[in-house]
Amino acid sequence: MTANGTIEAVWRIEQPKLTARLVRYLRDVGLAEEVAGDAFLLALERWPRDGIPRNPAAWLTEVARNRALDRLRRTTMIDGKHRELAIDLAGLEREMPDIEAALDEDIDDDLLRLIFTACHPVLPAEQRAALALRLLGGLSTPEIARAFLVPEATAAQRIVRAKRALRDAAIPFETPRGEVRRERLAAVLEVVYLIFNEGYVATAGPDWLRADLCGEALRLGRSLAALMPDEPEVQGLVSLMELNASRFPARTGKAGEPILLLDQDRARWNWSLIRRGLDGLNRAMILTSTPGPYLLQAMIAACHSRAATAADTDWIAISAYYQALALAAPSPIVEINRAVAVGMAFGPAQGLAIVEALKDEPRLKDSHLLPTVRGDLLEKLGHRAEARAAFRQAAELTGNDRERALLLARAGD
Repeated sequence: MTANGTIEAVWRIEQPKLTARLVRYLRDVGLAEEVAGDAFLLALERWPRDGIPRNPAAWLTEVARNRALDRLRRTTMIDGKHRELAIDLAGLEREMPDIEAALDEDIDDDLLRLIFTACHPVLPAEQRAALALRLLGGLSTPEIARAFLVPEATAAQRIVRAKRALRDAAIPFETPRGEVRRERLAAVLEVVYLIFNEGYVATAGPDWLRADLCGEALRLGRSLAALMPDEPEVQGLVSLMELNASRFPARTGKAGEPILLLDQDRARWNWSLIRRGLDGLNRAMILTSTPGPYLLQAMIAACHSRAATAADTDWIAISAYYQALALAAPSPIVEINRAVAVGMAFGPAQGLAIVEALKDEPRLKDSHLLPTVRGDLLEKLGHRAEARAAFRQAAELTGNDRERALLLARAGD
């Protein structure tokens, strides 16, 4: 690996910790990120020339701390906020004389605070996702733009607006507790889930699967699970992602074309990930007698993972889990998935009845999912002309090139 490659690898690992540590004292996410970025740029300049420091994390921390002190010493103390920041930085000077000894002090708490801050409900979902990938995933603005298939200017604007909103709303850098924590945790998990799902089946673009994006979500989820080992929904989400990610080797063909679940070669699944996901699911189920939405979805994924062949799938159990999920977190998407499970367990006619009840659902007006499932069920019932029309409608609605080709092929067949 080149020196720059080593620096970038160190940065991806250390950047969230460094930013979290700085936010504790600066109380400004944007400023903390800028100072951490300054340290990274200096590393890019000096490390190739002087060599990688013995303790890269300590080097970055010390440089970032000194840069923060220099910046605010040059700032005129014109309001209470600046005075408050100055006091905190003086505390940073006193409390961290030995950078290496202080590196692990409260770092778990700092990271947890940063996760809850970056994913605060005051931000729209797309801003939370962009900021989380920036602060916790260490992704650059161009990488975030590619992740969500938006222009770089749009990605940059989302990040800037998110940091400004957190600053203007004076969001405290803290881990909430009690009922507030449960409410905020839902927003955090939603961000990780959104990032993973966008990678699992990309909304638009030439690739059906974005393994890099799923990997970032899984990394964020595992970090969160390590920080909150007693939260069943956190453990459930990580288990769900691991079980779904285990299918990646079998989800696409040599040319990148989609391979649907029932047609996949299960020998190509990643059985190490499956074991890890099932172990996590077992731990999560011990923590609660009332599974939440992510744990229920992990239980569904586990049914697929335990089936040696598609014919062995316990569709009756899956349809029951979807019924529980519909009660725990009702949504049209859950109902579509329940229709698939019911159709497999009890016959396509019963699944189609659920789908037809959703035809006037406004939230599905522009979604390709409803006509896709409808076409599949109609095909199984032998209504070929109606199925063809449904697949063509779905192809018009999807923004993903690979999925469009698959749907048009099904319409042609």
